[in-house]
Amino acid sequence: MLTTARATVTMMSLLVSFLLLWGFTLGPVAEAAVFIDTRPSLSAKSESLLEPWANITLTCKAQLYTMDFELLKDGASQELVHLHLPTIKHQFLLTGDTRGLYRCRSGLGDDRWTQLSNLVEVTGPKSLPSPWLSAEPVPWITPGLNSTLVCHGGLQGVNFLLRRKGDDAFLEVAKAGENVEATFSVHKAGDYSCTYRTHAAGTPSDPSAPVAIKELAAPPPPALSVDRESAGILRPGDRATLLCVAPLSGVKFQLRLGEKELPVPQSSTNPDRTIFHLDALAPRDTGPYYTCRYRLWNQQGLWSGDSKPATLIVSNEQLPAPELSAEPTSRSPEPGTLVRLRCLGPLVGMRFVLVREDAGGRRVHSVLSPAGTEATFELRNVSVADSANYSCVYTDPKPPFLGSAPSASVELQVEGPPPRPRLRALWSGAVTPGRDAVLRCEGHIPDVTFELLRVGDMKPLERLHATHPSADLTLTYVGPQHAGNYSCRYRSWWPNRLESELSDPVQLLVAGH
Repeated sequence: MLTTARATVTMMSLLVSFLLLWGFTLGPVAEAAVFIDTRPSLSAKSESLLEPWANITLTCKAQLYTMDFELLKDGASQELVHLHLPTIKHQFLLTGDTRGLYRCRSGLGDDRWTQLSNLVEVTGPKSLPSPWLSAEPVPWITPGLNSTLVCHGGLQGVNFLLRRKGDDAFLEVAKAGENVEATFSVHKAGDYSCTYRTHAAGTPSDPSAPVAIKELAAPPPPALSVDRESAGILRPGDRATLLCVAPLSGVKFQLRLGEKELPVPQSSTNPDRTIFHLDALAPRDTGPYYTCRYRLWNQQGLWSGDSKPATLIVSNEQLPAPELSAEPTSRSPEPGTLVRLRCLGPLVGMRFVLVREDAGGRRVHSVLSPAGTEATFELRNVSVADSANYSCVYTDPKPPFLGSAPSASVELQVEGPPPRPRLRALWSGAVTPGRDAVLRCEGHIPDVTFELLRVGDMKPLERLHATHPSADLTLTYVGPQHAGNYSCRYRSWWPNRLESELSDPVQLLVAGH
């Protein structure tokens, strides 16, 4: 008992040292903000690479010192180890029928565990499992930016071979590093795959799934969005913020209004994004003209493509208010129907803006520029998610950029639950133990949280927030315990609280059980 207490103190001291080493402090605010990936790594070592799967030892290497390790095989617990002193890794010697899919996890104390490690496959004596190939940081190359391909395997001491499809002369070889992987620099576009062999005369493994590397004249565009507080109708003098996100880190960003660069202040919380701060907006700043782009720090002239435009609407309310009407006129339209909102103004050539107001505040719903004096906004397949108060304004896109007062509001209250989602299995037949099972939940409303549930159990197994009206929910490392029927639903707590009914169930069968 004394030994266990001392070990626990030692483990906590090592954890504190680890955090301090990386610049973390343990004050109340900093402690809440610390997030560390604690997943261990799993690798295999053979007694002889001439007979690679004869005598296998699996090493589970933790990120933090621990006294508890667990080895899992084909989705089920294989061996549980509790040590007397904390350590950073533990070795498991495989005996008997060793073929299977292995993962491990390490203890965090108080019966808590890390997430599962990477997957290591052990096959029979006449075959080698395929490696896994990934592109880092991105699967494309441009002038001044080359990509790298990382071939991941599970066996220490092997040699990796990289090939390009259609090029018999291309072959690069690298020895596996400590993390049982090898990194290759890529300078040309093509479809790449990798294999490995345990010794010079050995037969290579089956190839990895291919990875396509594209050659682009310019980096692909970033994504630009308007901050939630800036998404309504703004007044002259207001401030606004725009978020620009690039597909890679360590780049220089630029905000543009039409063809003009806007040298506005920036701030950032992540190396792949920046926040543009616009102060003292004027009526001329309205419209879908804002775009952003980026370039590598070592490139002076090669910019990415422009993002899709983002819209800021500024109105000084000096023009007469338009009229807004709904068709059908019912305040409570039937779920699933089409509702048209018509905004009628006194002038031609105006930009019309539909505004939605609910518990989350006022924000722009959509923008139209009709040829006449009327804009028709369509709400298709309406549901409870469309319940809100709607109004419209119009702005003149020409100097002096005047804007109207808002119309009177039209209230819509759609009753009943939102449409039921559909759940689909992205596999056929029974799932091999140790593999992942992916189920796609297809809803009807964007920006919701999807949940996967086992039939009869109302506690979600998986949750995922998605901006699109569908999401892929994954049951990781399937074992016999996962066999059964599953359903999904989607929920939202903002701006309106809603919860869909459960989808029809999908059955999951586990091979051999």
